[in-house]
This record gives sequence, structure tokens and C-alpha cells, in this order.
Amino acid sequence: MEQILCEIDKIKTELDFLRKNLDNFTILEALRTEFLYESNRIEGNSLTLRETQLIVNEGITISGKTVREHLEAINHKEAILFIEEIVSQKISLSEYVLKQIHSIILYGIDRVNAGKYRSVPVMISGSQYLPPPPYVLQSLMDNFFIFYEKNCEMLHPVILAAEIHEKLVSIHPFIDGNGRTARLIMNLILLQNGFPLIIIGGDSKTRLNYYESLEFSQINNDNSCFILFIAEKVLENLKRYLKIFKNY
Repeated sequence: MEQILCEIDKIKTELDFLRKNLDNFTILEALRTEFLYESNRIEGNSLTLRETQLIVNEGITISGKTVREHLEAINHKEAILFIEEIVSQKISLSEYVLKQIHSIILYGIDRVNAGKYRSVPVMISGSQYLPPPPYVLQSLMDNFFIFYEKNCEMLHPVILAAEIHEKLVSIHPFIDGNGRTARLIMNLILLQNGFPLIIIGGDSKTRLNYYESLEFSQINNDNSCFILFIAEKVLENLKRYLKIFKNY
């Protein structure tokens, strides 16, 4: 892990210099679209990358796709813009910020539960892990934010982002949208520390590895494999971005 973090820091330093001199809106917009496409794809959204781009950037309706799939794309774009605004205003992660992000994710999809902790027990389809019951959620979320406050200046940003992601998904505080919200919160932390958007692919192999590392962490109370998975994805993304900016 130390070797990966050192490589991440080295590439990020080089990337920071290139980004400072090549602040390109076209690249930023493309990365936003790819992030929301892949994040929604992980959750089963069937829109293609091109269809996603047409919906969120051109306002075009795609024939044969559901209203929910359209809203998931539109809402995710708004959520990305929201976390970027949070970063620009130097606002720290808080319960209010978390609920605002979740509210944006479920806007027009589930008005009753958008931005609210669940009041019913849930199961995760295809997983052996059983999320905690609703009556302990507030206490768990209080501890979640205490953990963040204690560690936001101590842990390496990649470690912190992965820890926060894993903890939030394991608590599973919302009836729906936990994965999307966790990936946005993870990226909020990374953006606050100067990283670009980190994309986790929605292809079957990456999605399986993502879910398996999460489930292992949850069942065995050992999140080291998930932290490693995220660190590897951060490194993979940074290498890709460095290549993009070098070739620009």
C-alpha cells in the first residue's frame, strides 16, 4: 500500500503542474459525463455513454429508455456540480452536505425518501451482508462524522476517501442511492485534496471486484482489500489523466 500511495503522490504532483497550465473545460466535462455514466452503470442503468452525454449536455430524450434512467443521469450531473461547488467554497463534509447530495440523487425519483435516513430494515440483493437496523442509524451516522472529523487531517486522502466510502455503504443509511452517494462523497474528499474525479468502471469485471471487496470488508470487518481496490483505481485514473494531458 505504501508503494502505491507513493506512486499516487508522485503522479499527482506531475498532473497538478499540467492541469495548472492546461485547464480545459472540454476535458472536465467529458470526465464528469464518464463518471456519472459509470457510476449509474454500476447500479444497472442501461444508458450508453453517448446517450448519457446527449441527455445531460444536450437535453435530448432517448427513445426506449425509462424516465428513471433519464433522471438518474440528470440528477447525477447536478450532484457532481454540487460537490464541485462545495469544494470551491471550502465547505467540509457534514450530515447536511451528505443529505443534500442524496436528495439531489433521488430528486423526482423518490420524493418521500430523498435526503432522509431510512426507517425500515433493508437487504442488499446478492450479498450476504445485512445492513444495520434503522433504530441504530443515527448513532452510527454520528460516529461516521466523528470518524471523519478526527481523521480528515491525519489520513492520506486516498485512504480517508476509501474508508468513508466503505463505512457509508456498510451503514447503508438510505433506502436507495447509497452506492451513488458513497462514490460522490469519496470524490468530494478527493477533490478537496486536489485530485481529479476518480471513476470506477461499470463493466462486469470491475463491478464484480468492487462489490466483492466491499462485501469482504463488511463480513470480515477488514476493509484493507477495499482500500487497496480504491487506491489501485485512483492510481489507474491518475495515469490515464496524465497521459491525456501530456498528449493535449
